[in-house]
Amino acid sequence: MTISNGKRRQPSLAQLRAFAAVAEHLHFRDAAAAIGMSQPALSGAVSALEETLGVTLLERTTRKVLLSPAGERLAVRAKTVLEAVGALLEEAEAVRAPFTGALRLGVIPTVAPYLLPTVLRLVHERYPHLDLQVHEEQTANLIDGLHSGRLDLLLLAVPLGVPGVVELPLFDEDFVLVTPLDHWLGGREGIPREALKELNLLLLDEGHCLRDQALDICREAGREDAPVTTTAAGLSTLVQLVAGGLGCTLLPRTALKLETARSSQLLTGSFADPAPSRRVAFAMRAGAARAAEYEELAAALRVALRSLPVRVLE
Repeated sequence: MTISNGKRRQPSLAQLRAFAAVAEHLHFRDAAAAIGMSQPALSGAVSALEETLGVTLLERTTRKVLLSPAGERLAVRAKTVLEAVGALLEEAEAVRAPFTGALRLGVIPTVAPYLLPTVLRLVHERYPHLDLQVHEEQTANLIDGLHSGRLDLLLLAVPLGVPGVVELPLFDEDFVLVTPLDHWLGGREGIPREALKELNLLLLDEGHCLRDQALDICREAGREDAPVTTTAAGLSTLVQLVAGGLGCTLLPRTALKLETARSSQLLTGSFADPAPSRRVAFAMRAGAARAAEYEELAAALRVALRSLPVRVLE
């Protein structure tokens, strides 16, 4: 077997563009006009492409131009190559211009319904050329997506304590106790954390960071074990279980208005200071090429969040 070490000749983009135009119009004059090239230059480019590839692409007659069998197959490939080059150039333009192109944002389920309206309004009004793509997933999946490059930026509860991830804190928010109408803590203010020791607390399924936060709050209150007999996949279901009298739960303040408005069988109670709370932040890869954009976006979002029941972090 003989293996050649010589370099194969590569077709130029101009040659591919000329051939693709002829394949589309099947007429040299029309093809030349479509891509702004003289007819002799177009013909020469197609001939050079045929020589480079070693195949006949066109069947030329005095009346018309036809694609050869090889030309029909390669015209599809040429179009694909030219589209890919066009996409590359568009992406390069997006990289040069801040807040343009795609931004793949990952958000946890206990944040998405309550903060996304503010985020989307901010992006629409301030960054209209940014293609924001939202992915709602649990924390572990979001971190994996950030590390793999599937996601660019995360919006979630911190601290994460994950190497290679930089957090941009946005705000702190308190947790509120949600109870059935007849519960002795319903509607009370200044509830001591120790009261959590005696409650039948309903939690989210495993994998939700809010579940882990609730368990941490219980431990801080002196509750060593928190037996869980009923769980829910989302906060909406959790609140409905409370309304049905199955127990109590903890909600972040940003979720309170939306979730409790669905039932008249609920009361809320606030904790004594310092109330249990969570911190929400953006998270990005250390050394991210668009770090400056993410930091600017975080600063703009902090301003937009001031109308919500949170403590914005400057």
